[in-house]
Order: sequence, then structure tokens, then C-alpha cells
Amino acid sequence: MGIFSRFTDIMNANINSILDRAEDPEKMARLMIQEMEETLVEVRSSAVKSIADKKEIERRLEKLNQSQKEWEEKAEFAISKGREDLAKGALIAKHKLSDQAIVLESELIIVSESLQKYNDDMSKLQAKLEEAKTKRKSVEIRMKAAQKRVKIRQTLHDGRVDEALSRYDSLERRIDELEADAEAYDLGKDTVPSLEQELADLEAENGIADELAALKKKVSKKSK
Repeated sequence: MGIFSRFTDIMNANINSILDRAEDPEKMARLMIQEMEETLVEVRSSAVKSIADKKEIERRLEKLNQSQKEWEEKAEFAISKGREDLAKGALIAKHKLSDQAIVLESELIIVSESLQKYNDDMSKLQAKLEEAKTKRKSVEIRMKAAQKRVKIRQTLHDGRVDEALSRYDSLERRIDELEADAEAYDLGKDTVPSLEQELADLEAENGIADELAALKKKVSKKSK
């Protein structure tokens, strides 16, 4: 495929449509970007050659114009010396150079127009390239997100996860049983007071009763 044929295909391409139809959008975007970058390099190379051609034509034109001026001066000098024959020859030489200059000026117009087209096309292709790079980034982000979602779904539907959770439930049940076993040792210990505890409580009550009677007696004396 020639450079301009490929360039035209790229310029007319609808990147979104191409990527939507591609079986592997990420790969398609990568190849498209690569092709665009290669085309830009080729177009720049062609533009460089045209720029060099333009400068060469301009130099040749400058020399031709300078030569025409010199022949005109020679014709004027010949006339001043009465040599009309020499003046005529000088003017003929000048006109030959003028014809060459006209051809070069036509070539210069063509080269300049070509350079302008190169500039316009490269600007458009650069815009397409940026669009493709942006689309590729979007595709990569979506692809990675989709892959992560698939991994999460696979994990959620993995039987090993349910099996592990089931074992965890069994472990919690075993811990509950061990805690219950430990608590069972304390059951019934404090519900019925022992004989020693009842006697100690009785002595404490008597002591409080004696102290209360003494306090009442003290208060009664003060009030009299």
C-alpha cells in the first residue's frame, strides 16, 4: 500500500467504528497508532524533500533574476557605446533567462502548494493520532476493569470460598461449645449459701444491730 493510499484510509477512518468491530480492540488500537506514527514519519520525510526543493528553486530564481539584471545592464552599456547589435544579444540572453525563471516560478508554486497540503494533512493526522491514543487508553482502562470484575466473580463463585466459610462456621461453633463448657463449671455455685456463709451473715447482722442500738441511745441523751 502506498503512502498516500494508506494516508487517505487513515484520514477517512472512523476510529470508534473500527475499534467496535475489532475482535481485539486493544491490539487494533495499538496497530492503528503504529501505522499512523509510521505514516507521519513518511509524510514528514516527503515534506522535508519538498522544503529542500523549494529552497533550491528559490536560490536558482534568485540567480536567474540577478543574471537578468546583469544582462539588462550590459544591454544598456552596449546602447551607450552605440553597439545596438551587442545590446540586442544581451536582451535575447535576458529573455532566455526570463523564460527559465517563469518555469521555475511555476515549479515553486506547485511545491509551495504541496507543502501547504502536507501541513494540513499532517495536522489532521496528528489529531487522528491523538484520538486513537485517547481511545486506546480508554480501551485499556475498560479492559483492566473488566478483567478485575471477572476475577471477583470467579472468586465469589469459587466453591473453595464457601467451603472455607463453612469451616469457619464450624470453628465458631466449637469455640461456643468450649466457652459453654467453661461456664458450666460455675453453674450452681452461688445459688445456695453455705452454712459458714449463713453464720457469718448472722454475726454481721448482730453486730450491726448492737451498733445501731448504741447510736440511738447516744442521740437520745443529747436531746435531753
